[in-house]
Formats: sequence, C-alpha cells, structure tokens
Amino acid sequence: MLKIGITGGIGTGKSTVCKIFEILQIPIYYADYEAKFLYDNNPILKSQLIHHFGEGIYAEGKFNRNALSEVVFSNEDKLQLLNTIVHPIVLQHGKNWFEKQKAPFAIKEAALLIESGSYHQLDALILVQSPLELRIKRVMHRDEVNESAVKARIAKQMPEEEKIKFAQYVIQNDEKQLLIPQVQKIYNSIISLKKI
Repeated sequence: MLKIGITGGIGTGKSTVCKIFEILQIPIYYADYEAKFLYDNNPILKSQLIHHFGEGIYAEGKFNRNALSEVVFSNEDKLQLLNTIVHPIVLQHGKNWFEKQKAPFAIKEAALLIESGSYHQLDALILVQSPLELRIKRVMHRDEVNESAVKARIAKQMPEEEKIKFAQYVIQNDEKQLLIPQVQKIYNSIISLKKI
C-alpha cells in the first residue's frame, strides 16, 4: 500500500481536498486531530508535557491547547522542544495506522509534513495551494480571528515556494479551478503507480 501525504499552509483547504479523497474510499489520517487525541490519551506524552511545560496545560485533567500555545509560540526554544516531544509519538501512531489500512493507498494530512521530516516516510506528497488573500479570509472566518493574527500564523510557516520543491502533486484551491477533477487526476495517477 502506498503512503501519500497532503500538506499546505493554513487556510489552503487541505481538509476539503481530503473529503474528496474520502468519497473515493481513500482512508485519511488527520495528524492534527490524532495529535489532539494523543495529548489527552497517551500517558507518556502527557507526563512529558507536564514535566516540561507545567501542570497548567492540563487544567482539570484535560489538555488545554491555549495554555500550551501561550507558553510555546512566543518562545522558539520551547516550540522546538514541544515538536521534539510530540512528533515522534504522532509519527509512530501514524505508522501503526497505515499498517492497518487495506485501500490501494492511504493519506496522511498534516500541516508540518515537510518541516517535521515525516514526509520521508511517505511515497509521494500532495501540496494544496491557495492565494494568500483567500487563505487569510478563510482562517478569519473559520477561527474568528483578525487579519493580523492570521498573518502572524502564516509568517511562522514554511513559504509555499519552498514547500513546492518537495511535492510530486499540486492542487490549486483558488475557487477558480474545480477541485474534484484535480483530485481525480491525482487519484488515477497514484492508482497507476500502485499497478507498476
């Protein structure tokens, strides 16, 4: 079974693209969703996070994302430490998930596939791209935040022109080109790789 990644910056529409693949019966591993599950349910991860970032990130026994964000996102060293703690655990969880899949290929969706180096464990990478103004508008609407907050988040991510160097496939989610034909073309291409 082939392991495919889907990545892209915040607001590019990775989840929308994944929904189309799901209609085509392709299983999707949503790394951010699974990471949130692991924050609350993996005892090793939980104890390491409390040790390094304090009890406050587990207020009333439940993981508090905002509390952790306040600690790490203004401190580059603490953000790096967080990534070295979380990524190996999420990576192993994803690896175990892939091994259970029966489809011709399965997809891992994550914003940081390239930055974390986990793309090395995949057979191909799909990059979802969108114009910057559209990304800002989508995230402002989705997260109910202002434009400067979205721009600050985008500024912390790897630039699109860097990400494209790692991708075997690119989907333009610009609300001008139809998504379904783009996804279908990539689906057919991956299925044909599987037959080789």
